[in-house]
Amino acid sequence: MELILEGTHDPKDEQIVQSFRELLFLEGQLPAKHNDYHTLLRFLRMRDFDLSKAKEMFLKYLQWRKDYGVDAIQREFKFVELTEVKKCYPHGFHGVDRSGRPVYIERIGLVDLNALLQVTNIDRFVKYHVSEQEKTLNLRFPASSIAAKRHIASTTSILDVKGVGMSNFSKPARYLFMEIQKIDSNYYPETLNRLFIINAGSGFRMLWKVIKAFMDARTLAKINVLGYNYLSNLIEVIDPSNLPTFLGGNCTCADYGGCLLSDKGPWNNPEITEMLQAVCATEEANYEGNGDLASEDALLHDVDDGENNENLRNGERAKSDRLAPQKIMALEAALADTNKKIDALEVALEDTKMVLKGLGQHIKDLRV
Repeated sequence: MELILEGTHDPKDEQIVQSFRELLFLEGQLPAKHNDYHTLLRFLRMRDFDLSKAKEMFLKYLQWRKDYGVDAIQREFKFVELTEVKKCYPHGFHGVDRSGRPVYIERIGLVDLNALLQVTNIDRFVKYHVSEQEKTLNLRFPASSIAAKRHIASTTSILDVKGVGMSNFSKPARYLFMEIQKIDSNYYPETLNRLFIINAGSGFRMLWKVIKAFMDARTLAKINVLGYNYLSNLIEVIDPSNLPTFLGGNCTCADYGGCLLSDKGPWNNPEITEMLQAVCATEEANYEGNGDLASEDALLHDVDDGENNENLRNGERAKSDRLAPQKIMALEAALADTNKKIDALEVALEDTKMVLKGLGQHIKDLRV
């Protein structure tokens, strides 16, 4: 099962992830809970494998988790108004695509923002969104991986924008969109496989020109904007049994009051969730045993796992030789980052000298 959850690692990706680990470890910024291969790889991909930029993004992510209290949200936050919220903001996960990825659906054209803000507020809705992102990372993706027997780490999403136009982009709507977009782009990067925007009329297409200005190029490349003849595109990637009838599929989820209320998917399979709970319990025990930061032994484990040298000295030498390129890359990135800071300090020092020089001249003038 661990092989399924972890998936196959590309050797090139594995090398740069290890370099990233080294860089973070050297600066004491490698928490055990966020040291896993796929988390680090997502941040590297989002920054085109630039170690310095990925490090900056990753450290901001760690600080945000601390400041926003993400771990506490998972434990304590209860979105008791969810049923009422879904009446005025229809959305939810519903099954998986043909590759086993979770399918997420929003019916934006049916959103009643005024009604939404009467049953909840923006701060609570954003917290709910964060809690759902955490649930997707920690439950939906692993459960989907077990069901598909392959590593799953992204979603296929559908936004139904029938009837949406510029009038829907009010000030509260803009604020909510910006908050969620900022969180998803900065703190949950590379979790979207494909996004289908369907029923896009002329009004939405005008709005889309405004919206896409706030989105990064990597995300935009994954988005397909479709008109009213979208069904063939959806069925190509999603079986009709996992598509609600309102999207042209066969599912109604009548027992749950509708497809967007069901949260249908392998993450609700008791056998799968029981297996995941066992894995989580083991990981938690390891975190408690190792402390908050990843140890050097844990850092080396991924590189040396499976090596069984007859001679310990040769084994240590092989380990050192194998890690050398990664360490060099990490040190080079750390050096480049330090040089940038030194350059900034030199500029600031020159500015300070100019200010002091001007102040000295001003004092001389006053004495005269």
